[in-house]
Amino acid sequence: MARFQLKCTECHQNFPENPDLLLCPGCSRESGHPSLYGVLEIEILDPPSRLPAAPPADSGSLMAFLPISDPSSLAPLAVGGTPLLPVPRLREKMQMSRIWLKDDTRNPSASTKDRASLLVAAKALEYGKKIIATASTGNAATALSAICAASGQQAVVFVPAAAPPAKLIQMQSYGARIIAVDGSYDEAFELCNAACREFGWYNRNTAMNPFTTEGKKTAALEIAAQLSGEMPDFVVVPAGDGVITSGIAKGFAELESWGLISKNPRILIVQPEGSSALIRALEDENEDIRPQPGATSVADSLVVEAPRNSRWALKLIRGSRGIGLSVSEEEILHSIPKLASLTGVFAEPAAATALAGLEKAIRLGILSRENSVVLMVTGSGLKDVAAAGKTLPEIEKIAPGQEGLDRLVRDSIRILG
Repeated sequence: MARFQLKCTECHQNFPENPDLLLCPGCSRESGHPSLYGVLEIEILDPPSRLPAAPPADSGSLMAFLPISDPSSLAPLAVGGTPLLPVPRLREKMQMSRIWLKDDTRNPSASTKDRASLLVAAKALEYGKKIIATASTGNAATALSAICAASGQQAVVFVPAAAPPAKLIQMQSYGARIIAVDGSYDEAFELCNAACREFGWYNRNTAMNPFTTEGKKTAALEIAAQLSGEMPDFVVVPAGDGVITSGIAKGFAELESWGLISKNPRILIVQPEGSSALIRALEDENEDIRPQPGATSVADSLVVEAPRNSRWALKLIRGSRGIGLSVSEEEILHSIPKLASLTGVFAEPAAATALAGLEKAIRLGILSRENSVVLMVTGSGLKDVAAAGKTLPEIEKIAPGQEGLDRLVRDSIRILG
């Protein structure tokens, strides 16, 4: 276990571990503010002296980087340790010889959110909390549901009623108690907070719980180990509330400060045009976001009117000399089959947003084709098959006979050359 303390990202006051402390008492503000003030970060007090072992090595090598008392508190699921793929056909298509894909669709519930839920559930177990609640557009809820199913805890998930059916079915199958809110993610978030205060449930809400960011930083630790400390120029991250961004940026910043990597990669965050509060704050050089009422996108995992972790995420992005881009719905949807057909990785809209952002950054001259880049692919396309099918042609039908088959073969030869 790594010894740690809690530190306010605003006033930098330190606090000892406390299961009931979620935000800095002095800096936090009443709910309803566009973003959370007083978000707490985990500060590791005994910096490790070497990088963790590269996956698929035993995940125990990460213990020196994580704030848990006992590895046995982790749910018995293979979370993390996902591959860093060299994607040769995408490299050829993009004319970039150094692209890698961090395939987090391989996690148990098929998204990056498993990393955060694993650590939150472990801390809840250490604190004697049996019920864990979260608000989610879908992936955080399915992740928590999966982890709780494995660990014997109970997940209560607040989700917009319009969440993709595949994600709702995942949650139900894992045994979660689903509270479908006839409203937005932002409204579900506030309702979850109120329920946790009322009933004493452990709150996993993104940014509210400091262990969410800490769990997500494990992706950065793995990338560093998989590249033997030779860091890429850019890491491209789809962004919603800003917690995945913060976790990955924090992981790299820590490794650099401890002298374990040669440089801190620049973070390129990508958001849909219809839900881009973080991008606009970066462009306007603001420390905080302006909410985007009615935020919407086919990339449901990234839809949030007021990113809760915006203040810290913006600091960390800027600390990495990072940048942000927004992409259109059309760019997102066309990136799904492009990514799948060139890499074999089927991504949901939010995850394919990373490729859309990379292509736009090349077009705008923000990135060079000589740059080295890691794309974070954060969730499986099986979570939202309907969205993936929106740009695909209708499948041709043939009569069950040799004549129909012959015609199809002739047409295929003509089309494929």
